[in-house]
Amino acid sequence: MHDVIIVGGGPAGLSAALVLGRCRRSVLLVDAGRPRNAVTERMYGYLGHDGRPPGELRALARTELEQYPTVECRDGEVTDARREEDGFAVVLADGRTERARRLILATGLATALPDVEGFSEYWGRGVHHCPYCDGFENRDGPLVVYGKGEGGKGLALELTAWSRDLTLCTDGRAEALSDGDRDRLARQRIRLDERPVARLEGAEGRPARLRFADGEALPCRALFFAPAACAPSSLIERLGCTLTPKGTVPTREYEQSNVPGLYVAGDASRRVQFAIVAAAEGAMAAFAINTELLQEDTR
Repeated sequence: MHDVIIVGGGPAGLSAALVLGRCRRSVLLVDAGRPRNAVTERMYGYLGHDGRPPGELRALARTELEQYPTVECRDGEVTDARREEDGFAVVLADGRTERARRLILATGLATALPDVEGFSEYWGRGVHHCPYCDGFENRDGPLVVYGKGEGGKGLALELTAWSRDLTLCTDGRAEALSDGDRDRLARQRIRLDERPVARLEGAEGRPARLRFADGEALPCRALFFAPAACAPSSLIERLGCTLTPKGTVPTREYEQSNVPGLYVAGDASRRVQFAIVAAAEGAMAAFAINTELLQEDTR
């Protein structure tokens, strides 16, 4: 029986393991090795690591955890999890079952790309969804926003902080945009193009132009899309977590879920989806768990 099992080895899970290791808690971290930012060349906005490849950060954190003898990092996949009377049980892909008094799900989210030729090819290398992560590197260039309705309009307006050369492409008639929405876009000099999109073309590994179905092309340095609801880990739903319409868990204070003893930290929880915020959430969950276990053990 471990004190805590952590599912997921990104910033949230690693940060939680670090704090709990320093509390001398018995921790098992299980990482499937499929991070959401696997295609990202560099990670920005992370104090002290701005511009570092995300894989380097994970490797560095793993090395730091080696000095804590109560923390075990294991590569593998958790295929099932269940609540038990005295905690949680998780089943690994190799058939083994591990148990813990508390469980942290730091499983992240799966980003669904729009079904347009070229998007997956340039995903993370000119196709992005977060302007806070990638806007600065593409500042003042011709940017395309791909999205319909409120999501596309909101993202286009948000990107005015990074460029004034913006085109919102809705890939067909944008029925959800009101006259007021269109006027607002026009006042901000954001071009609106409702032609159907054929594909995203590029050169030397970067996007260069968005090609429309009529054959015309629109130059672009980068393309930002408004993501649809993301798919959470099946473990989250299996354990009975409440979900928001966006597919995230509406965690309470210190990342507690509606399931007693279960914490959700990182992109799968309710807050801003930044790597540095994910790390903070992992630390907060670890603090809360250690406090709970101390209260139980000294009652």
